[in-house]
Amino acid sequence: MLVALLFLLLLAAPAAAQEGHGGPVRALAIAPNGQYLVSGSLDQTAIVWDLPKGKVRSVRYHGAAVNAVATLTNGAVAVGGADGRIAIWPRDATVPARLLEGHTGPISALATDGARLASAAWDGTARIWEPDGGVRVLEGHAGNVNAVAFVNDIPVTAGADFTVRLWPSGGPSRVIRLPAPQNALAAVGGVLAAGGADGVVRFLTTMGEPVGELAVDTTPLTSLAVSADGSRLCVASIGGVVFVVDATSRRIVTVLHGAEPPVWSVVLNRDGTEVFSAGRALRRWDAQTGRMLSLLGPAPPPQPEATDRGARVFRACAVCHTLATDGGNRAGPTLHGLFGRRIGSVPGYHYSDALEHMNQVWTPETVAKLFEIGPSAFAPGTRMPEQIIADSTDRAALVDFLERSTR
Repeated sequence: MLVALLFLLLLAAPAAAQEGHGGPVRALAIAPNGQYLVSGSLDQTAIVWDLPKGKVRSVRYHGAAVNAVATLTNGAVAVGGADGRIAIWPRDATVPARLLEGHTGPISALATDGARLASAAWDGTARIWEPDGGVRVLEGHAGNVNAVAFVNDIPVTAGADFTVRLWPSGGPSRVIRLPAPQNALAAVGGVLAAGGADGVVRFLTTMGEPVGELAVDTTPLTSLAVSADGSRLCVASIGGVVFVVDATSRRIVTVLHGAEPPVWSVVLNRDGTEVFSAGRALRRWDAQTGRMLSLLGPAPPPQPEATDRGARVFRACAVCHTLATDGGNRAGPTLHGLFGRRIGSVPGYHYSDALEHMNQVWTPETVAKLFEIGPSAFAPGTRMPEQIIADSTDRAALVDFLERSTR
């Protein structure tokens, strides 16, 4: 996953307003003044969207999925990749001004308090990057660290180990144990909001005392966002549920109509009147009515008709892979002719070293194994998003569908 400086660096050239990502959008951040939005995608790029003018520019450094983005001062943006690196791009720069290295797993989240940048990663750590170049490493989570935020100037992390941890300077971490893995964090006033894999938002003081809960969905929550004026909280789930919540009363005020799963990330504009959501496509919504206003970039590819169980399982794969001979490559390579093909061999697709050098062939057995143990265990170092199909019947149905559909 690690590449040398300038390995895949491309010019950050202006792009036409109708252009956009070539794969699912995973990460969003918006400038406090609401003037620009940053999105990151499995297509290995980040896009800076000038919202008032409708202009965009694309930046690319990572030879891996962009999982996290943040807006910094003076129009700069931070872009975190599955290669474990963070690239800092000043306004209109054609090369990153700075690379932040040290993580040994994919970057999962970025946050800033205006001066410091915080990063979380699947190596079990978080880091605080100080303006003077110093780095504070936060260790203690058992497993992936999925989220990071600042609450009352205190760094906070959330992990797959069922904990939220606060990291005051000069002292030990404060550990809050919760009933489910935690995927998202946000500061709502002086209170911490944590979004769990059980579909519940839990509100906590910085001492770990519970002050409320909001049950949103039965599927894992993926993103929490607060408007710059502090009036609204937005909550999203992998199942496609997106709610706008009054930050004071903690009551749902709007449901976005027609958001399709998965929703990976959401942000609100300054006064909480608009929502931007990231998933199969990047969308802009009216937060008052729940109505979609526009797409930023192209429409998402059509979902395959779910005629049977295997087709339904494949829908999660279709955001990255095509089946047809002329479907081409998206964020992932085409699956046409999958079985009997050497792993990592589709012409024109840039694979990770992990897949390119596997010297194995795709068979029904290898595909089933991939989704039984997950891509990171099947091919350590792969850029493929982690996805496990725990139900053996679903795995068998997917393999059967692919055998029928990729010939």
